[in-house]
Amino acid sequence: MNLTDNEKREITKLIETDKPLPDKYRFLLFDDKREVELVWNGKTNEVTNIVLPFQIIEQVDEPRLDRKSKWDNTLFDTRGRQKLGWSNKLIWGDNKLILSSLKNGPIREEIEKNGGIKLIYIDPPFDVGADFSMNIEIGDDTFTKKPSVLEELAYRDTWGKGADSFIAMIYERLILMRDLLTDDGSIYVHCDWRLSGYIRLIMDEIFSNDCFQNEIAWCYREAINSRKRWNRKHDNILFYSKSKDSFIFNPDSVLEEHSEKTIAKYKYKDEKGYYRLMGRGIVGSPIQSARDVSPEWEITHPELVYRHYKREGTYAVDYWNIDIINQAAKERLDYPTQKPEALLERIIKASSNENDIVADFFCGSGTTLAVTEKLGRKWIGSDLGKFAIHTTRKRMIQIQRQLKEEGKDYRAFEILNLGKYERAHYIGVNMSLRKEERQKQLEQKEKDFIALILRAYKAEAVDNFKCFHGKKAGRIIAIGPINLPVTRLFVEEIILECREKRISRVDIIAFEFEMGLFPNIQEEAKSKGIDLALKYIPREVFDKRAVEKNQVVFYDVNYIEVKPHTKNNQIAIELMDFSVFYSQDSVDNAAASLGNGKSKIVVEGGKIIKVNKDKDGIITKEVLTKKWTDWIDYWSVDFNFESKREIVRIKDEVTGEMVEQWTGDYIFENEWQSFRTKNNRSLELITPFHECESGRHKVAVKVVDIFGNDTMKIIDVQVGG
Repeated sequence: MNLTDNEKREITKLIETDKPLPDKYRFLLFDDKREVELVWNGKTNEVTNIVLPFQIIEQVDEPRLDRKSKWDNTLFDTRGRQKLGWSNKLIWGDNKLILSSLKNGPIREEIEKNGGIKLIYIDPPFDVGADFSMNIEIGDDTFTKKPSVLEELAYRDTWGKGADSFIAMIYERLILMRDLLTDDGSIYVHCDWRLSGYIRLIMDEIFSNDCFQNEIAWCYREAINSRKRWNRKHDNILFYSKSKDSFIFNPDSVLEEHSEKTIAKYKYKDEKGYYRLMGRGIVGSPIQSARDVSPEWEITHPELVYRHYKREGTYAVDYWNIDIINQAAKERLDYPTQKPEALLERIIKASSNENDIVADFFCGSGTTLAVTEKLGRKWIGSDLGKFAIHTTRKRMIQIQRQLKEEGKDYRAFEILNLGKYERAHYIGVNMSLRKEERQKQLEQKEKDFIALILRAYKAEAVDNFKCFHGKKAGRIIAIGPINLPVTRLFVEEIILECREKRISRVDIIAFEFEMGLFPNIQEEAKSKGIDLALKYIPREVFDKRAVEKNQVVFYDVNYIEVKPHTKNNQIAIELMDFSVFYSQDSVDNAAASLGNGKSKIVVEGGKIIKVNKDKDGIITKEVLTKKWTDWIDYWSVDFNFESKREIVRIKDEVTGEMVEQWTGDYIFENEWQSFRTKNNRSLELITPFHECESGRHKVAVKVVDIFGNDTMKIIDVQVGG
C-alpha cells in the first residue's frame, strides 16, 4: 500500500472515532482492479448457499408405470404424447431460495445430466409504480383481485429503498443465475429506461464487460403519448454470455424478412429456399442483361445464366419491431407484464437448440415456458405469486393439448415448492446443526412460532392444556405443527380433550391438513357436540410488518363435494358442490368510500358483491357469485392417488451423503382437468369414464378457485367386483 503518513493517521483517527472512511480509501486499501463499479447502500458479495429439498406437489400428464401400451418402449407416441425422461419444472416460491437450492442441491445433478441450463431470460419487476392486481371475470363484471400480502411485501422489499433495494435484490439472484448457466450459456435481462443503466453495470460486474454481447431495443407501439419529452416506445434487453467467445448463437434461425424491393429483385427460389438473382450472360461474369430469366429458360441455357444466391432473410439487428399484445390477441391472458410470444421466440431460437434447458425465474404468466415448449426445448420456471403459477399451469396444459392434437411430442411437467422446508428456513432453524442440537433449537423455535401465530390471529395464550394454545372470542385454538400436516390422530386428540374439559368450540389453524381429513372429521366432531373450524395459516405470517398491521388473513378450509360413477372397470367423477369463505374489503367500507354514481366489487363472507351508489347516494348490493360454480376456475382428478410416493433427496446425518427419503405424502398425478380460459368460460362438471383395475381406489380431486388457491379431497371408490 502506498499510503502517506498523513493518510495513515487520518484512517486511524476515523476508525477510533467510529466514523466511515471516505471512498478514496477503499481503492487505496484493497486490491480492487475494477475500473468502474456500481456501489449502493448495504452492498455485499455474500450469496446464500441454503439447500432446501423440492417437494413435488403435482405432476401433469406423467404416464403411470402401471399403464402399459405398445408405445412404452419408444421415445414418444407418434400420435403426440409426452416424451420420456426429463419433466419440466414449475416452481412456486422465493426465487432466491429456489436458485440456491437448484445450484447447490441434488437437483443440480439432474439438470447437468440433461445438458445444463443453456439460456435464462428474466423480466424482473422493474417498474416502481407497477400494480400487480389481477382482473377476474365474474359473469359480465370484472373483479380486481389484489396481490397477496406475501407478493406485496416482496414487492415492498424490492422497492422499499428505491433503486438501492431493487439492485440488492437482483444482484444476488444474478450471481446465482450465472453459476447455474453452462459455459456456453447466456442470459437475457429485460428492463426499461428506469433501471437499464444500473443493470448494465451490475451485469458487467457479474459477467464481465467482455461477455456483454448486445443491448437490444424492443420497439413497440403504445397508445400513451407525451408532449413533455420524446415518447418512450422501447424496452431494453441486455444479452450477456457466460463465456467471452464460446456461446450458443444461431443467426440463421432468426433471419428477418427481405424488403419487398429485394424480393422483387431476387425473384426465384431454389430447392433450399434461397433467393436467386439471374440474368443472361456467362457463368460467373457480371450480368449483361437485367431481363429476368425463368427457371425453364435456365434449364435450356445453363451456360448462359449468371447466378447470385441470397439467404431467405437478412441477419437480425439489435432493434426489434414487435408489437405489444393487443386486446383481441389470442395469446392475451390479461396478466400484468405479459410479453408477446414473438419476442421470446426470437431469443429462444437464437440462443438455444432443441432439447436445451431454458429457464425463467420471474415467469409470470409463463410466456417463456410456453414458447420453449412449442420450440421443443426443456424448461424450468418459477414465480412467487400463486396466481402466476396457476395461470402458467393452465397455459402449459393448453399447449400440451394443442401439441397432442397436432401429433407432436411434448413433455410432462411437475409443480414444485420448498413447502415445509421453506417454513423451517423462515422460522430460523439451522439445518446444518447436529440432529440433537437442531431438535433443541426447533423446540424453542416452536414456542416462538406459537406466540407469533397467536399474535397474528389476535388471540391470547392459554396454559394447562395438552392440545390447545390460545383462545379468542369464546373459541379455543389449537395450532398445527410447523413442518407436518394436521392428521386425523391430531384432531382425534383434540376431540378427546374437548370432551374431557367440556369444550364445544374449537379453531384448528395450520399450514396443511392431511388429505381427505375434511369435511368428514368436522361431521364427526359435530356429532359429539363440538363446533370444529379448520383454517389455513398464510405464508404472510412470517412477515412482522404484516402481523403488526393486521394484514394476515386466516382462511377457512374450502369445501368440495363430489360423486363417483362406476361401470365395469371404469370411474367417472362428478363435481357436486364447492364452498369458499374469503373476504377482501367489506360492503360497509366500500359504501363509505364510494362517490355518488360509482360502484365497487368486494369479497365478503365467501360472496362476491357489487356495491352501487347512485347519483342520490342510495346504496344497493348485488351478489355476483350466484352459483357455487362461479367460484371455480379449474379442477382436476387423479384416479389412483397414493400410487406414487413423494421422494426427496436429503443429506444423511451420519454419512453426509445424499439419500432418498419418503416424505409421507403422495404426488397428485393430474390425469384429467377442466378449466376456464379467457375465450371459453365454460366448465365441465363430470369427467369421462376412466379405465382402471378392479378393486378399491383412492381418487383425489383438486379444485382451484378464481383466486388461484387450491383445495383437495380424497374419496374411496370400489370398482368392479
